[in-house]
Amino acid sequence: MSHDLSAANAHVLRQEIDWFRLVRDRRFAAHTGEIPDLAVADALEAPPDLPIYGAYADLVRRHGLTPAERLVLILALIPEVRPKSLDLFLLHNQSIGRRFTEFGGIVGHNHGGLIPTVETALFLLAGDDLAARLHHRRLFEPDRPLLAADLVALDHRQPGEPAQAAVLRVSARHLDRILTGLDRDPPPSPDFPAQRLTTPLDWSDLVLDSATLTAIEDIRAWIRHHETMMQDWGLGRRLKPGYRSLFYGPPGTGKTLTASLLGKATGMPVYRVDLSMVVSKWIGETEKNLARLFDQAQQQHWVLFFDEADALFGKRTETRSSNDRSANQQVAYLLQRIEEYPGIVILATNLRGNLDEAFLRRFQSVIYFRMPGVQERLRLWREMFVGQPFVLAADIDLPAIAGEFEMSAGSILNVLRHACLQAVRRTPQQVQRQDVYDGIRAERLKENRSNS
Repeated sequence: MSHDLSAANAHVLRQEIDWFRLVRDRRFAAHTGEIPDLAVADALEAPPDLPIYGAYADLVRRHGLTPAERLVLILALIPEVRPKSLDLFLLHNQSIGRRFTEFGGIVGHNHGGLIPTVETALFLLAGDDLAARLHHRRLFEPDRPLLAADLVALDHRQPGEPAQAAVLRVSARHLDRILTGLDRDPPPSPDFPAQRLTTPLDWSDLVLDSATLTAIEDIRAWIRHHETMMQDWGLGRRLKPGYRSLFYGPPGTGKTLTASLLGKATGMPVYRVDLSMVVSKWIGETEKNLARLFDQAQQQHWVLFFDEADALFGKRTETRSSNDRSANQQVAYLLQRIEEYPGIVILATNLRGNLDEAFLRRFQSVIYFRMPGVQERLRLWREMFVGQPFVLAADIDLPAIAGEFEMSAGSILNVLRHACLQAVRRTPQQVQRQDVYDGIRAERLKENRSNS
């Protein structure tokens, strides 16, 4: 099946590359005066018919790409699949001893072929026609499909250079899909500093106290009814779009699970933003990567989840260096994007006290995830240990354990893992009382608590 998928992808891409070469060859011929520009336009407006299958064909159809947009997309993809198709752009101008400026493109450190830029695309689309160049520059505006749908990314390598000097490439998310035919997200990277959160659990599995659940239900209500409130009721004149919430509380109390279940219950993908990548790339690429992330999230209606928010949004210390000022500027930019985001943004932290109160006032809700009480712990113990494939020893008193040990859902899950590792090696496969207490002891040692 995977071989058939690859063959289908290859067939579609071969057709598209052949069309690209036709446009390329005619553009070079027109550039040297051998044929009129009209011949280039004729080739451009006659892309191959798309089959009903294939990731590339699906992207083109889904976003309604024009022939010009298709040419830009395949141009950005060619270094990944057929780099020699761009070798013609490496010709040197003998009179000045370097490559032709109008061809654009750069040569990478390890990649010997041409890496196209916006200038390369404009040359193919417009040649020396200034009016046509100005027209086609609009393809690279943020609200046009190529950028709005995150099909292509523009890398501005050096500040102060012309906009058309930006390197043109297929975004990491869509590149993987085009090359493999699989609809999956790329691993987190500075280019895509996020990872989708999923869970096999359902809303009924969420064990929280009533006050927390009530606050969570407000977020569900906003997701389901915000259009009625903002548009039909006219509240959009007074309220900012979107909903921002802070989840705080001890580790293992359900903050990440709740975010995952909010997305699952409302049909919205939830993406956890990897703040470690954001922090490690403060100077240089961060604003661009975050802008792309927020633009894509808005286009795809994602819930954005920022874990360990205090690492980035903690109380600011006195600015003592240029690095401090740069960090503060980046935080201010991220806060601005969070406030302007028309969807759901959730920040999570274990320590609310580390966050600035002025920062907290930007949020519609601040929700405390406390340690579960006795009854909640008993429900967690029973759901995890009762009715499972393994045998539970008769002398395990779950109500007594729930009453004696204050533990989070995450810690109880770790006890389950420990106990099952012991039971699976026995015949019969039985969880014994000592397995549970050993697991509890290990968890309490991790928390620097007594074993009593």
